[in-house]
Parts: sequence; structure tokens; C-alpha cells
Amino acid sequence: MNEDRMFAAGQTGEEMTLEEAFEQLDSVVEALESREISLEDSFRKYQEGMNLLKLCNDKIDQVEKKILVMNGDGGLDEF
Repeated sequence: MNEDRMFAAGQTGEEMTLEEAFEQLDSVVEALESREISLEDSFRKYQEGMNLLKLCNDKIDQVEKKILVMNGDGGLDEF
């Protein structure tokens, strides 16, 4: 696996859905739990996982900002 490959082929962080990022994060965790992984590969996987976590956090923050909350007057305010 290429060291710089963080996302599925042809995908950037903006194109990747939250669900796809979670799936990739699951595969990173599986790889890190493997007894077969080398120390160098585990460092690369760890870094990939941290980048995916940041992507997930950023996407969740974007969604939270778009959530509308009903105010006391019956109108909608952004969360």
C-alpha cells in the first residue's frame, strides 16, 4: 500500500462520505489489531486513522452547524 494513500482510489476528503470514512477507519483498526503488521506499517496506519478521524470530526461539525432548532416563537434557528 502506498504511504500517501489515505482515501479510496480517486476520492478526496470532500468527496468521501462519512459512512465511507467510517468503513476505512474500521479497516485501519483491523489492520492495527493484526499480529502480522510491521512497526513501520502500524505507524502509517495510525497516521491514516488519525487523518480519517479528523475528516469524520470535520464532517460531523459541518452537519451540526446545519441542524435547525425550533425556537420559542415557532421559528427556526441554526444550531
